[in-house]
Amino acid sequence: MNIQSPPTLAESDPLIAGALADEKARQQNQIELIASENIVSPGVLEALGHEMTNKTLEGYPGNRFHGGGQFVDVVEQAAIDRAKELFGAAYANVQPHSGTQANQAVFFTLVKPGDRILSLDLAAGGHLSHGAKPNLSGRWFDAHTYTVDRDTGLMNYEAIAAQAEEIRPQLLIAGGSAYPRKIDFARMAKIAEKVGARFLVDMAHYAGLVAAGAYPSPVPHADIVTCTTTKTLRGPRGGLILSRSDEFARKLQTAIFPGVQGSLHSNVLAAKAVCLGEALRSEFKAYGHQVVANARRLAEVLMARGIKIVSGGTDTHMLLLDLSPLGLLGSDAETALAAANITSNKNPVPFDALRPSEWVGLRLGVAAATTRGLGEAEMEVLGAVIADMLEAAAAGVLEEAAGAARKKVGALCERFPA
Repeated sequence: MNIQSPPTLAESDPLIAGALADEKARQQNQIELIASENIVSPGVLEALGHEMTNKTLEGYPGNRFHGGGQFVDVVEQAAIDRAKELFGAAYANVQPHSGTQANQAVFFTLVKPGDRILSLDLAAGGHLSHGAKPNLSGRWFDAHTYTVDRDTGLMNYEAIAAQAEEIRPQLLIAGGSAYPRKIDFARMAKIAEKVGARFLVDMAHYAGLVAAGAYPSPVPHADIVTCTTTKTLRGPRGGLILSRSDEFARKLQTAIFPGVQGSLHSNVLAAKAVCLGEALRSEFKAYGHQVVANARRLAEVLMARGIKIVSGGTDTHMLLLDLSPLGLLGSDAETALAAANITSNKNPVPFDALRPSEWVGLRLGVAAATTRGLGEAEMEVLGAVIADMLEAAAAGVLEEAAGAARKKVGALCERFPA
């Protein structure tokens, strides 16, 4: 029998192979400042592409609904043990396919359809899966939102407490996708306790910073904590559920399977275990602190150039620009930075318009750039380029400024390969 070697991807599917090659080149030749993105390690990539992806399993280690899962059991148990050690948790579920599904499992566990939930307003930095009307969570629950102080851009805990007293939610949620400051989790826990609510923290954006000790941990204060393994944790796409006790363990197990998910993603579990192991190392601690230092330096440079930063700075990996003084929309700014090979995303600022096409905010995050090795000196260069491009867009001279900006960004990309 003449057995031929299987074709390469380029041979079997040149369209997809070409798109993958182009994406790899894009990541190499652009500075990624989208706050929800990062660059995974070769170990995480190797796990994601492993033959373990062929294995179908349901259930949990030692109690599967399919045979042949003994090696996936090793991987999943390692991920569970590492997550518990990393975050000081008594319980960890590493199976959620995303942060949103992790949140759905918590809803499945703590509340029932029609119950009241209170979370951070989307324009103030909240997340779709916390009760936004277009999301399933907003359709199933009686969702209410708190916001930030209009003048400072900071959470007003006295106002949140008063609102919680009035609404009496069954679930209070903290965390989101565009709030750049520290959250007083202990105070939020007291607000929840006073009104008889359970307390959920979604630390998807801050998980890596929490792991590094560069941001306060919500685990000692919240009933349940969810997060993703992407973003600052620098892992594969997927979610985690954590808790300081085993109180909800059985309900959370069944909430994930068979509650909101079926088969687990075996190869992603392996990649999660790898990234959690990496986050336990001392180098990751240094990385997390450098991320925060870089974000603060970038904010300082932009503010010195007259760019308005919501809340006047950052305590995290991200900063939120209010472009209204420049007369720009977020989409205008996104296009302007793209002309300099900087990737970013439009975002609402507090009290912004409801329609995305009218948003005047731009969200920047430095986790991926920090992974490449950029430090505070490079943030000064980036900050100057960003300010130059925004001013050029406002003045209608974007093309004139783009060439010089691309050269500066290109030099950074060459010095710090992805």
